[in-house]
Amino acid sequence: MTKHSPPRSPLRAFASPDIGSVVQGVAALLWLPQAALLAMAIQGLASGQGMAAVLWPACAILALGLLRAGCEAWGARRTFGRARAQLSALRAQTAAALAGGSPMDRGRAPSGQAASVLAEQAEALVPYLVRYQPARWRAMVVPFFILFAVACFSWVAALVLLVAAPLIPIFMAIVGWRAKAASEAQMVEMGGMNAFLLDRLRGLATLRALDAVDATAQRLGDAAQSLRRRTMAVLRIAFLSSAVLELFSALGVAMVAAYVGFYLLGSLNFGAWGRELSLGEGLFVLLLAPAFFEPLRELSAVWHDRAAGEAALQALDELQRNELPLPGANASLTRAATGSAGAGTAPAVVVHGLHFSWPSEQRKVFDGCELRVASGEHVALTGASGAGKTALLSLLAGLVPASRGEISIGGVMLTDHTVAALRQRMAWMGQAPHVFAGSVEANVALGRTGVDTPRVAAAMRFASLDDVAQAHPGVALGEGGNGLSGGEAVRLALARIAVHPHADLLLVDEPTAHLDTETAGRVADALVALAQGKTLIVATHDPVLAARMDRVLSLGAEPMEKAA
Repeated sequence: MTKHSPPRSPLRAFASPDIGSVVQGVAALLWLPQAALLAMAIQGLASGQGMAAVLWPACAILALGLLRAGCEAWGARRTFGRARAQLSALRAQTAAALAGGSPMDRGRAPSGQAASVLAEQAEALVPYLVRYQPARWRAMVVPFFILFAVACFSWVAALVLLVAAPLIPIFMAIVGWRAKAASEAQMVEMGGMNAFLLDRLRGLATLRALDAVDATAQRLGDAAQSLRRRTMAVLRIAFLSSAVLELFSALGVAMVAAYVGFYLLGSLNFGAWGRELSLGEGLFVLLLAPAFFEPLRELSAVWHDRAAGEAALQALDELQRNELPLPGANASLTRAATGSAGAGTAPAVVVHGLHFSWPSEQRKVFDGCELRVASGEHVALTGASGAGKTALLSLLAGLVPASRGEISIGGVMLTDHTVAALRQRMAWMGQAPHVFAGSVEANVALGRTGVDTPRVAAAMRFASLDDVAQAHPGVALGEGGNGLSGGEAVRLALARIAVHPHADLLLVDEPTAHLDTETAGRVADALVALAQGKTLIVATHDPVLAARMDRVLSLGAEPMEKAA
């Protein structure tokens, strides 16, 4: 089972416009016939045709207006539905990537930051897809049609628009680079503050015991002020981008209006392809000049949505990067039926030529490790902190990928295809068992099929939890084990192992650490009794527990098999 990196997901597959954006763009182009009809009506009134010249253009303008409003409403609704669907799919994709990362990954994003990105920051994608993407598409298409229509009557007016238009995206791009950087900094600040707050809430009892509540509140206040400054910086840049567009669009419209006005007054006699502009034609050009800049004005108004949306995409992209992927995260249990429990005997464990190092670390934890554990044997792993006891248990459990080497459990090679099935016959107990918010029964059963209330009650009796008032099956526990002592949380983890119907390979990490002598003895008794007829590998610093094992392996400078 070798280390690998999952393929990067295409997070930026939002560039192509959907049918809703196209319909909204068509609705914007309907202003061309509306402006032509309005200019035609004014020309008719000026030539003395009376109300007859106005009646039918007015009806046509009204009909086109209703059609335009309907197209914009339908397109916006369609775009919003597509945006919500894409956001839901992206959230599910990111959650799957998080679930596919190893829980032992030291570079894993804090839970508070991940929750903030998924629940809060990801919402910035909705205005990015609903407002910015359609506005960007209209800004790319609509001005060209208007420019062509204006050029048909006056090349001077078209030239003025053509010169003024590129200045807007150039300056907006300059401002936009700074806006994106400011939005990314704001996202990082927000995620860091949320992660800090969640971590401190979890450790509130410790903070109170150490009289560190005021210091924590001061630090949280400083983080809030820093976030406020980041937010105001983003808003200042957003207002600056709007001011840039308003300046150049106002100059462009004013120059077109001045040209048309002086031409109709007879002061200018060029720019109309060798013919004279009529009042209706001049008015048509004037009506189109503001509409030429309208898509760019809309784009400027949603420019901040672009910066926030791309920053949210970047944050989601970061969550999807797994430096330490969970082996077999996407494998089906049916693909490795030979690795399932039910072989009738406890599995033997064989490790050959194992190489492993943590990501971004040069030091090798294992360099050609060899290990053999017989079926039903109880083995204690000892050694100094950092010698690799937890890493070896994680490798055997398939929680981290090895760089090179082979691991065999019960005669089945541990690979990406077999690890999911092999885990069905493993029971894992970490150094700090996590207790979820919920009932004691739910914390013992962990949603496993076939684990009913009587089985949970029997497991709790085995773990000596039946005489603990706050550990009855129906009692609700807080997140992190609020309501249980450290020893009771360890015994709860033992009950989780005891209730496992198929576990015949027990991987236990420091079960008696930080426990008093009496509680440690009770935990050791329960663990030894539970491991009867099963293979047990336990990492421990406790010499009393290690002495009760069949064999003790010391992880250190010497090869493990020689040390045994």
